[in-house]
Amino acid sequence: MLNKPSYRGELFILLSTILAGVGWIASKFVILEVPGVTFVTARFLLASIILLPFCYKQVFALRPKQVLSLCAVGVVLAASIEVWVYAISISNTLSVGAFIMSLAMIIAPFISWILFKVRPPRIFWLTLPVTCIGIMLLTLTNGWVIDKSQWYFLLSSALLSLHFVLNKQVLNKTKPLTSICVQLFMIGLVGLIVMLIVHPESVQLNSHIVFWFAVSTLIATCLRYLAQTVGQFSVKIEKASLIMILEPIWTLLLSVSLLGEVVEPQKLIGGGIILLSLFIYIKFANKTSTQ
Repeated sequence: MLNKPSYRGELFILLSTILAGVGWIASKFVILEVPGVTFVTARFLLASIILLPFCYKQVFALRPKQVLSLCAVGVVLAASIEVWVYAISISNTLSVGAFIMSLAMIIAPFISWILFKVRPPRIFWLTLPVTCIGIMLLTLTNGWVIDKSQWYFLLSSALLSLHFVLNKQVLNKTKPLTSICVQLFMIGLVGLIVMLIVHPESVQLNSHIVFWFAVSTLIATCLRYLAQTVGQFSVKIEKASLIMILEPIWTLLLSVSLLGEVVEPQKLIGGGIILLSLFIYIKFANKTSTQ
């Protein structure tokens, strides 16, 4: 009797995209009342402490070279997160930011080409013009004027692409959960250093802030990365990538329902084109690599 295929890994990755969408909304609610740098510091330091009991033996067994590599990659991710949080704080359209952030998969081949001389596949050059059309429809809704937050989302996406490329190198020698724990700690540490420099204003806590901070830390960080790690353990990278591009869809739905965001048809078409180009790129790039 044949065993039925298990979709446990796919369901974990799908769950991680939903939790990531929740993270966009929770972050927006928190930074309306808390300085972004304070939020980043507290969120990621606490998240790394929560994950540490599950991998502390592996963390303390890391060699100095591995620690330095993970810390360096974590600093890149920290830069992306800091820019992302600032972009959220000045943005009125989270859904647009989420679609722009999804471009990390398109920008990554450029980074890999520059750093490691890995030439992008042919499908990359075919989908790039389609992606550019999507970006134009998504951002240029008031003539040839791009909102300030969109530039920061694009910068954050580029930094996230750099992290994606570098992280792939360090994961070859380190277990995913160990890597995530160290990198989350580095994000918090970088945030703490920035906080000491800029001296943000004191924060008066209330139940509203505490609730959304807990959602952001426990659900959108710890559970999200844990679900993503478990899912990626048993799912091929091409299938995982296809599922993970659903994140901006959940962000759009949550932003419209919870924040009352109004999305023009032009932006919906632009976001749809970006998702289509990402789908085609990931599908055919991995198909050609396995031939």
